[in-house]
Amino acid sequence: MTDFQVTLELPHPPSALFRFLADPRNRPLWQTSLRAVTELDEGEPHRGMQWRDVTKVGIKPWMEITELTPYRVLSESGTWRGVDGLLTMRFVKTGHGTRLTAEGRLIGHGPFALAAALSGRWAPETIRRDLLRASEILTR
Repeated sequence: MTDFQVTLELPHPPSALFRFLADPRNRPLWQTSLRAVTELDEGEPHRGMQWRDVTKVGIKPWMEITELTPYRVLSESGTWRGVDGLLTMRFVKTGHGTRLTAEGRLIGHGPFALAAALSGRWAPETIRRDLLRASEILTR
């Protein structure tokens, strides 16, 4: 099991940042490891919404929004074979935009424990870069 946390100060209001990050259809735009999102439930993002991420290396985790408190908290879980992932993003309004904190956990079971531990070491930097990319897209 590996826990991680990333905090960024971003120049966007929580509402804009939240709406962009909460919509799985936007993920391939800002999450560099993704090729596509498939099998997406219909409608606006909501608690219980499910989809499959299709990564560039061929891993296809099943994802679900587990908490959605507009403009404040967005949580999701993902599972692929012997790895479970949890991610919670918290949005706090600041004088210049949003303080975004992403907290996560990767849990590997059996032979996947080592893969989860290694991925967990790279997760903070990867998430930081992806969230900065989302911010750049919103700035444009």
